[in-house]
Amino acid sequence: MNDSSGGVALLDLEPATSDFREQVVAGLSASPRTLPSKFFYDERGAELFQQICELPEYYITRTEHEILREHGPEMAESVGANAELVGFGTGAGVKTRMLLEHLDNPIAYVPVDISKERLVESAMALRLQMPELEILPVCADYLQEMRLPVPSRKPDHIAVYFPGSTIGNLEPHVALGFLKRVCQLCGPDGGLIIGVDLQKARHVIEAAYNDKAGVTAEFNFNLLVRANRELGADFVLPCWKHRAVYSEQEGRIEMHLVSQSEQAVHVGDHVFVFRAGEHIISEFSYKHTIQGFAALAASAGFRLSRTWTDPQQLFAVLHFVVPV
Repeated sequence: MNDSSGGVALLDLEPATSDFREQVVAGLSASPRTLPSKFFYDERGAELFQQICELPEYYITRTEHEILREHGPEMAESVGANAELVGFGTGAGVKTRMLLEHLDNPIAYVPVDISKERLVESAMALRLQMPELEILPVCADYLQEMRLPVPSRKPDHIAVYFPGSTIGNLEPHVALGFLKRVCQLCGPDGGLIIGVDLQKARHVIEAAYNDKAGVTAEFNFNLLVRANRELGADFVLPCWKHRAVYSEQEGRIEMHLVSQSEQAVHVGDHVFVFRAGEHIISEFSYKHTIQGFAALAASAGFRLSRTWTDPQQLFAVLHFVVPV
């Protein structure tokens, strides 16, 4: 469905409320219990995540910005001229603008994000900054198959941009499937620019997900707030606690909502009984090595072309190409 929200030609493939309900019920019925992290990003969740990105403990956004400022021209050179840029989960679009400003004659920009409000706002802001660029936003779950809009001018090739280390939220087998679809989208002349959070000391990682201001906790609780509002659930927020721990064995942050007492929660006709101390997994965030992630991408059909990182080796931006 097309929507002209805010004067932007939006392709609206936003997941229905029924999808949210089905996935919440399925996740709470599983063992261990889970909630789908992609549903963090309603309007309030997007606002909270933007606040997280500005926190002193959250090194990810700050470090990625530094890499883009330092190496943006090199990244643009690697992408090449006359490209159609497809952005997955690009959020507020700040990092995308930093890349687009250096690209040689970009043909079009196709941002794909699950948060409609944030998507429209960022597309409108970018239109004001780059009025000559064709912008074709798509509200969708980018993990699902979809047909992207076709630009009015034909690009020489497609470049996919996936910033923010969002790839880390995907289980390895899901990440592999996603990368295979991206590789197919890129084609033999295209490429992928992707942000990857690197493995590092536990205390640095855990601090980023347990900030002193409690913004990440509020972001986590927003899943429950959204379930209450949209699904008629009856989660009582003071009965839950935010917890984020780093598993060195798995190489991932594990974010939980922990029940503080024995309680029953209703979601429509479904009743879920929780013991005190029982947890719901709300998000995994995998941290990679450059070599390990390059091997994963190679399994999807990519070859690592260039690597950019910060002096502390906290974060990396990688450029992959499709071997001919």
